[in-house]
Amino acid sequence: MSAKTTRWTEPNISVVIPALNAASFLPDLIRALQEGESPPEEIIVVDDGSSDETAALARSLGCRIFHTPAARSGPAMARNLGALHAQGDILFFLDADVVPHRDAVARVRAAFASDAALDAIFGSYDDQPTDPAFLSQYKNLFHHYVHQMSSEDASTFWTGCGAIRREAFLDLGGFTDDYGRPCIEDIELGYRLGRRGGRIRLDKGLLVTHRKRWTPLGLLRTDILDRGIPWAELILRHGAFVNDLNLQTKNRISVAAFWLLMLSLALAAMWSGWMLLAALGLGLWLLRLNWPLYRWFAQKRGWWFAMRVIPWHWLYYGYNAVAFALGALAHARSAFARGHLHPERPGALIQMQQVNHLETS
Repeated sequence: MSAKTTRWTEPNISVVIPALNAASFLPDLIRALQEGESPPEEIIVVDDGSSDETAALARSLGCRIFHTPAARSGPAMARNLGALHAQGDILFFLDADVVPHRDAVARVRAAFASDAALDAIFGSYDDQPTDPAFLSQYKNLFHHYVHQMSSEDASTFWTGCGAIRREAFLDLGGFTDDYGRPCIEDIELGYRLGRRGGRIRLDKGLLVTHRKRWTPLGLLRTDILDRGIPWAELILRHGAFVNDLNLQTKNRISVAAFWLLMLSLALAAMWSGWMLLAALGLGLWLLRLNWPLYRWFAQKRGWWFAMRVIPWHWLYYGYNAVAFALGALAHARSAFARGHLHPERPGALIQMQQVNHLETS
């Protein structure tokens, strides 16, 4: 799957940013790229029907601007469109609400220059999110922890801060257009790349600062509807129960422990007080199983913060199980309707290449 050309000493990099009403975020992001250690050869912003000054602002900052064919076509469509017009050897995807560290582009350039067998690389959020609210800090730091503690030999991809050889991306057909909202199109592409023998690396030093403000409703909607359910369908379609990132064995055991704890509490209320002892034991086991994470949170933000993390983290295990069950049901219904398991879904670039999108800058 990897590019076989020998000219990889100084690959050109095209940054591709999907944007929807991102005028408040773009200046810091674009200036960070332009003023970094190794500025990219081009920055492409794909406007997905913004009602603010996103396009005009990006143009004034020297970016190439494109527009999706219809408003709110989704980030997968936007990234595909940017990739079609990109001129670089490497496509470096960034979300609009991040600010890359000064060495981000340099790390991407060096990674591909030094390893001709590398197809894709991605990083993580740093541990300094800009929004001070507890939920934003928790969500961002949890993401950072998961990536920093995972294997560098990755089985998936992440477009919040991820780069891929343009040749490999086009060969895959780009991102699938099944997801109209920000979803798991990057994970799905990573699975396809891995199944074809591609090599993906997690670079724990490739960091971006996240600027998103999380709300309880937004977090639950994202984790259940945009991530959990479609990811469960994807896992079942590909049979990809890999021991990595959020799918580590410890996490699966924690999900089972959480629901056994809930069952014990329910039985204690309806049947016997002895079940409270079982619930207490399960709670202590769940606490011990995840103690390294809670201790890490305490080191970063103090013990009061870590104590507030615990109920949210246990809730995370609870709704992950629900999301997986719903995803499994959706997968079974779809497979039954089709009479077989889903085949591998191609990307959407072939259809997009048949449409004439004009650059507006």
